[in-house]
Amino acid sequence: MPTTQVAHPKDLMTMTGTALGPTESLQITQERIDQFAEATGDHQWIHVDPERAAQGPFGKTIAHGYLTLSLANCFLPELIQVENVSMGVNYGTEKIRFPAPVPVDSHITATGEIIAVEENKGGYKATIRVTITAKDADRPACIVDTISIFYP
Repeated sequence: MPTTQVAHPKDLMTMTGTALGPTESLQITQERIDQFAEATGDHQWIHVDPERAAQGPFGKTIAHGYLTLSLANCFLPELIQVENVSMGVNYGTEKIRFPAPVPVDSHITATGEIIAVEENKGGYKATIRVTITAKDADRPACIVDTISIFYP
């Protein structure tokens, strides 16, 4: 499905309930996991020790939940492009859940849904639910309600 194009931020006001995506897939490599561990200081063995993780509950290393969450920001521009903005601001998130792990070498994709839109101090605040899923998984890896403000 192609990226949803929005001509102007005010057009978001009529888009609640709109489905977005899916995105292209992204492979979660051990290198990416290790880089995230370095950046955050989270070196737990289930993420960075393939030998020990092979004997653990997942049979291999898994991505950090927060690594998977951080990729919502990577996927958002693939899900929706809002034109005629002077700037877009990441305002934060609401609910975040990690229903399933992301094993190393998984290919993940995202889908989205526009949950709510409201005017906000000269801009338009959009809550977009991003669901990240690993290929062939029976449950999503991450569900997050992202909040962005788009200023004309």
